[in-house]
Amino acid sequence: MKMEKVLVVLPHPDDEVFPMSGTLAKLINEGSKVTYVCLTLGEMGRNLGNPPFANRVTLPKAREKELRQSCAVLGIDDLRLMGFHDKTIEFEPYDYIDSKIKDVIDEVKPDVIFTFYPGYGVHPDHNACGASVIRIVKAMEAKDRPNVFCTAFPTDNDLGKPEVVNDITDYIDKKLGALKAHSSQFRLPDLLKTWKETEKEFMKRIKKERFWIYKFDN
Repeated sequence: MKMEKVLVVLPHPDDEVFPMSGTLAKLINEGSKVTYVCLTLGEMGRNLGNPPFANRVTLPKAREKELRQSCAVLGIDDLRLMGFHDKTIEFEPYDYIDSKIKDVIDEVKPDVIFTFYPGYGVHPDHNACGASVIRIVKAMEAKDRPNVFCTAFPTDNDLGKPEVVNDITDYIDKKLGALKAHSSQFRLPDLLKTWKETEKEFMKRIKKERFWIYKFDN
């Protein structure tokens, strides 16, 4: 499958880390050009540190800095910040948000787009982001559509098995580097405690990245 030009469309800084950072690092190493569209700066994020490292005014800049550090670790040199407000993507008029994302799609002409599977993203912004991408791509002529690789959190296997499962063991250092870049959001001891995993279990799990290829009905 051709993947010379890759477009990533996600709503928040750090959304790239767990589902696809190893895959993106691998693609870049193999010569792909990756453009990353981030819709918000995650200014409504709950993690402000203890003691606080930021407030609601300064948090967006802090998270932007973290995102740029993550991109540098992964090798992404084309980051587009859309400036939408965190936790409001689902309320944006379709024509407005779709036009902003479509402009980048028309410019980049990607072979593949990575985003969230609508309805299976857990967070309303994740679902709204993925839905926008699907609306745009569905409106294209079938022959011109890029493949859409979706990350998802399916329940009861209602999406079936993912079509793509990438073992990113060779890029685990890149993935951990991206995780560490988002230091306001992730601390390994906290993650292990939240997910009730040992570090060994955690490392084994994050070495697999899974994607569902969206199937259009026409």
